[in-house]
Amino acid sequence: MGRPHFCILLVVVFLIGILDSPVDGYRYFRHGRLGKKLEDSKPSKFERWFTQHLDHFNPNDEREWQQRYFVNDEFFNTTSRNVAFLQIGGEGEATADWMTNGSWYLYAQDFKPILFQLEHRYYGKSHPTEDISTENLVYLTSQQALADLAFFIEAMNEQYELSSDVKWIVFGGSYPGSLAAWMRQKYPHLVHGAMSASGPLLAKLDFPEYLRVVQDALRTSSEECANAVKVGTSQIDTLLLHMVGQRSIDDKFKLCDKIERSIDNPLDVSNFYLSLSDNFAGVVQYNHDNRASTVKLNLTVEKLCSIMTDKSLGNEINRLAAVNSLLLQTSNETCLDYKYDNMLDELRNTSWDAEASEGGRQWTYQTCTEFGFYQTSTYKPQIFGDKFDLDFFVKQCQDIFGPEFNKTFLDNAVERTNVLYGGLDIEVNNVVFVHGSLDPWHVLGITQTENTGAPAILIKGAAHCSNMYNPSDNDTPQLKAARVQIKDFIASWIDL
Repeated sequence: MGRPHFCILLVVVFLIGILDSPVDGYRYFRHGRLGKKLEDSKPSKFERWFTQHLDHFNPNDEREWQQRYFVNDEFFNTTSRNVAFLQIGGEGEATADWMTNGSWYLYAQDFKPILFQLEHRYYGKSHPTEDISTENLVYLTSQQALADLAFFIEAMNEQYELSSDVKWIVFGGSYPGSLAAWMRQKYPHLVHGAMSASGPLLAKLDFPEYLRVVQDALRTSSEECANAVKVGTSQIDTLLLHMVGQRSIDDKFKLCDKIERSIDNPLDVSNFYLSLSDNFAGVVQYNHDNRASTVKLNLTVEKLCSIMTDKSLGNEINRLAAVNSLLLQTSNETCLDYKYDNMLDELRNTSWDAEASEGGRQWTYQTCTEFGFYQTSTYKPQIFGDKFDLDFFVKQCQDIFGPEFNKTFLDNAVERTNVLYGGLDIEVNNVVFVHGSLDPWHVLGITQTENTGAPAILIKGAAHCSNMYNPSDNDTPQLKAARVQIKDFIASWIDL
């Protein structure tokens, strides 16, 4: 059975993995994030619960809820008690894997901190409200999430009897990378330093540059590869003009529903084209990032380009279909569900038991109310066609959350976010901004700066959040050097 394709961000639709990610991430969560493991999470010895405020900005609202966090004190210097590391949870379930893995864990062996990870409100098991109705999602904002972190830090200082001069270093990748920088900006009295990996600091409604980086990555691998994608897309354009061609597309791309029945529905057609672009975008974003599932499946740019340039498979459209079949197989899907209404049905479900409650509905809400980040096909020249423009994404916001979520609302929301945080003009120190040149999200982050107090590291050839994963013998010299640089910055902040 095919799963509805959530076409909201690339990051939107189901959760790219942390250290061993679900392959569904390639199909569904294009927003780029650190995610969960394949198996269902089980109670961990590191798991704890914290009583949190529902609304930090209304003193008259005394409602509270239970927020999940994880703690590991195996390296903790119980004599000085003066260093704490905090991994910031993002738009998906937090997992205990991070408590014994990743570059921050290796740093901890030298700096002797107590390790914390706080799950983001409305994600994973951290449920502030009885459901995720639009009315209840008003408490899902980055501002509330930052305040959660602030109150958590204050409480942990007391609960674990940390030193009065304890230095908290926060870590985050992707959206949590943004939160890490903003945490240092908004709460400098609580947070002493921040490692911000792959964080998009600039909210942007229309984000066509995303697919520009994707196609540039394909061209870097092989000019023939990118051209084959473009030609294959043009061949789809032609086949969709007549019934025989439409039926051939049904078979080639293993569609769950016959596209000839949807040919007069531009939303279905747009979603189909976006689905095919996602096949490449997700792989580019996470290329060679050291997650176990990525290594195991060998889903790399080189792998996809080897298919797109393999003339034994037939013409270019057949090669596009072969790529699609590979992604369906790795996602354990038998067919591609491109139907727009099926996607809406998933994302309109407000129950915590719904599949979209894993993050799809919540993150979509945040894109509609704070960030935008819509990876449109408006960049020219475009190898993936021109069928998913900004209107397509704005309509999703309205269809899922209500007619008031129109373009004017979204424009104002994005502007407000940039006013609150400063976009790329953020004024901070003791923050290191880390990006991979292959990661499309680096376009919205700080990749060069003259601010020596907040340096930027752009890792050539690296993917989304790649510096945060466990090291590998196959890491490039640039990635290895970046991890060392980050460690040196942390040491300077802690004064070691």
